[in-house]
Amino acid sequence: MTPMNPRRIILILVPYAWLLVLFLVPFVIVLKISLSDTALAIPPYIPTLDLSAGWQGFVDFLSELDFENYVFLTEDDLYWKAYLSSLKIALISTGLTLMVGFPIAYGMANAPDEWRPTLMMLVILPFWTSFLIRVYAWMGILSTEGFLNQFLLWTGIISAPLTILNTNTAVYIGIVYTYLPFMILPIYSTLEKLDGALLEAAEDLGCTRTSAFWLVTIPLSKSGVIAGCFLVFIPALGEFVIPSLLGGSRTLMIGKVLWEEFFSNRDWPVASAVAVILLLILVIPIILFQRNEQRQREADQ
Repeated sequence: MTPMNPRRIILILVPYAWLLVLFLVPFVIVLKISLSDTALAIPPYIPTLDLSAGWQGFVDFLSELDFENYVFLTEDDLYWKAYLSSLKIALISTGLTLMVGFPIAYGMANAPDEWRPTLMMLVILPFWTSFLIRVYAWMGILSTEGFLNQFLLWTGIISAPLTILNTNTAVYIGIVYTYLPFMILPIYSTLEKLDGALLEAAEDLGCTRTSAFWLVTIPLSKSGVIAGCFLVFIPALGEFVIPSLLGGSRTLMIGKVLWEEFFSNRDWPVASAVAVILLLILVIPIILFQRNEQRQREADQ
């Protein structure tokens, strides 16, 4: 058995160390807080796990372990309604982003080579501006006296201003605009590598351009589509800024509830329980998808 190259070991350890420091350790801390009791103190909770007590502290923690904060989430319908509302908004936003992003990515992939860097720059250009500034700009555009209503009134399409701001429609617009590059880039990366000879072969076998697109291009772009959907769905599910600024008080999302519990109610244990469940909702589908992809790769081999 040949020894592993030290350079390869370092390359493997770096991402695992990154995940350990920036994901696993914070998750363990949040999980520990979610199993604690609320208290009028700084910080506002009483830990049930005393690490300074050593092994005896861990034994006492297991003997007194309860999931009171998680049970509370099931008893108050605010939380499960917030989860369901967030799932609905994230799914619809992801679908809308895919509908907008796929044609753009397809057009970029089929554009002349000399135009592709320019088109790529135009897609990435919004990242050069602050995220908050872009969201505040949409507040000005979508308000009753905003640019969109003024333009529609000027063209005669509407006779009275539309109420768009502080609705779910404004949230969808904000999410689609904000996360559109995350959908375009992976799809474009996949379509750019697509062999044009496959489409020519399909047309030679009797397919029209439309049927060749659905039978060849769409299946071969599946990996980019799935990656783009994950990149949009995951942050959209826990989004806080966009629903707060564009959706107003009537838009219920779990990110807003999480912020309220942490900073307004100062109920850190319940807020941590909300965060743990939200993370599980996001992680479990990703793990299942990765296992399915691994099985397919093994089957192909």
